[in-house]
Amino acid sequence: MAVIETRGLTKYYGKSRGIEGLDLKVEQGEIFGFLGPNGAGKTTTIRCLLGLIFATGGSASIFDLDISKHSEEIRSRTGYIPGDPNFYPKMTGKELLNYLARFRPETPPIMRDDLIKRFDLDTTKRCKDYSRGNKQKLAIIIACMHNPDLLVLDEPTLGLDPMMQREFHALLNEFRAEGKTVLLSSHILGDVEKTCERVGIIKEGRLVAVERVSELESKKVHSVNAKFAGQIDPADFELPGVRIISHNAESIDIKIMGDIDPVIKALGKYTVIDLDFEHASLEEVFLEFYGEGEV
Repeated sequence: MAVIETRGLTKYYGKSRGIEGLDLKVEQGEIFGFLGPNGAGKTTTIRCLLGLIFATGGSASIFDLDISKHSEEIRSRTGYIPGDPNFYPKMTGKELLNYLARFRPETPPIMRDDLIKRFDLDTTKRCKDYSRGNKQKLAIIIACMHNPDLLVLDEPTLGLDPMMQREFHALLNEFRAEGKTVLLSSHILGDVEKTCERVGIIKEGRLVAVERVSELESKKVHSVNAKFAGQIDPADFELPGVRIISHNAESIDIKIMGDIDPVIKALGKYTVIDLDFEHASLEEVFLEFYGEGEV
């Protein structure tokens, strides 16, 4: 069963495009990644689905319920993390959690105490005194504490340290194991690689591709910057799947789209004194493979 389904979903802000003709299906029990550069329409899509803004055209359903007619029932079964969470600054974390729990008397926050311990959040502090990471922990607890059937997450790990990111990925996998559904919008490659099976790629308000993560990983882009003890011949790095961004006598900056082994062998011809080797962000992968002229 498709938990989320959109049919020609469209949103314009006056004459400005938000999303246009979006057809999307997210199946029950999957963690679906929603990818694209800033301004592509990811947040607009999420806000339309949750009834926070009204679509200009098209339709959408969640739990087989029309979002325009049953938004209250849909939200009662949904946990949401916005891209930039804000809280009542003078409330403590505990006061805020208790306050929000009263809005759902029919679904008690059965996971609240466990999540507080799990994410090591000091709920005695006021929200205004929380760091960016602790605000994100609080947002996670708020979204998950009622054990919802659907999680809608907009950049959920921003500000979390690596240990807390791993904990969050484990939590998502537990939700999936229970047959629950997650829509995950993120630029962080690890979020998608560790949790998602499928991803939808949105560009300029339109869904341009839906792929399995294994297919996306085969298109992974690496950025390499190397500095050498002596002069190099840049022709050594003119390899299949390699694009030279810049170079001088003793350094080179390249992008690798595919197999990295030939580059490692080329580097081995020289004495390397400094090397930066990074996975590209999902936005860079998107731009590399779904840029202008390719869709």
